[in-house]
Amino acid sequence: MWAMALIALAGCSMGCGGGSSHKNSLNPAAISASNVQPVVVNSGPAGNYANGLFTSITICVPSSSNCQTIDGVLVDTGSFGLRLLSSAGGGTLTLSLPHQTGSNGGSVGECALFVSGFTWGSVNTADVNIAGEHASNVPVQIIDPTFATVPSSCKNTGVPENDTLQSLGANGILGVGPFAEDCGLACAQTGSSNPGMYYNCISGSCQIAAVAIRQQVQNPVALFSSDNNGVMIQLPALTGAAPGLSGSMIFGIGTQSNNTVGLAEVFPVNSSGEFDTTFKGQSYPAFVDSGSNAFFFLDSGITGLSTCASNSGFYCPTSTQKLSAVTSSGGPNQTINFSVGNADTLFSNRANFVFENLGGPNPGTFDWGLPFFFGRTVFTAIDARSTPAGIGPFWAY
Repeated sequence: MWAMALIALAGCSMGCGGGSSHKNSLNPAAISASNVQPVVVNSGPAGNYANGLFTSITICVPSSSNCQTIDGVLVDTGSFGLRLLSSAGGGTLTLSLPHQTGSNGGSVGECALFVSGFTWGSVNTADVNIAGEHASNVPVQIIDPTFATVPSSCKNTGVPENDTLQSLGANGILGVGPFAEDCGLACAQTGSSNPGMYYNCISGSCQIAAVAIRQQVQNPVALFSSDNNGVMIQLPALTGAAPGLSGSMIFGIGTQSNNTVGLAEVFPVNSSGEFDTTFKGQSYPAFVDSGSNAFFFLDSGITGLSTCASNSGFYCPTSTQKLSAVTSSGGPNQTINFSVGNADTLFSNRANFVFENLGGPNPGTFDWGLPFFFGRTVFTAIDARSTPAGIGPFWAY
């Protein structure tokens, strides 16, 4: 079974993968430095992931040397904050981290909604170390099916729960998208305007709660002492398919000699983290998402991309389709050429887990998933942080 991830966090806010005249090659200076973290595209810790971008992180009990390194953590530019799968769900996390306490003395829980499902668990605090970067007292979500009964307001979202290694396909999710926290002001308010992501839990019973912004699950990059204005991801180009692929995640934008923006074009995003993409004459809100394993967009029968018989979450055209779309954001336009192959055929070779031309349906928005990153340098700038290319939030490529 192949894990399909459409990871962009809901409600808050890819071979060659096509080309453009502004593709960037890998920067040799970015291979080894204190702000460089290796990343790999492979089948993941569950062995069932197509186009999953993974890394390892080290977490510690705050202000201690009691630490654990977690491998197989999905790198996701479409969400915000660190989420780790507990050993109760089949993850590797065994470290006991302090629970965050609510105003009534109970433990804080979170229902984080993703397009592919929700994650439920407690909010704990940890020191986070990635490459040579460090963030202290970071609120993180521990995905744990034994934490407390999932509230009905979370279960009734209509999406499945990602609380096991097989369903999540990863030992955690590292959300390094263009915002510093996963909800913001809405979750800090009481009343009907609160979207119901956070809960106070006592004796297994949980009620929706307001949580201050700094106590919400945080993008660890925003809490680094330096190189904290965003990330840069570099993956080599790919033609066809491969068992695996290696690249780099570089922290900071314009903070060191290895993360300069150069000729990359900047695409500012709105408060939902979206910019515009025009496909076949139709404009869609769009985002750049390393946590999605394909180009996800609605074909509407225009190019004859039917969904697959065996893998219904993907497209299976009778022959590979060469397509293009135009990205824009009030400034420069950029034409992105990409292709979509037959997922059933691609998946029939069980030795390969990396695909340049994987696509699938997604009504309403255009998701530039992981194939978009192949052969590109992609920058994700965090909201309100200054960079030489302007103030975030934006994507640049």
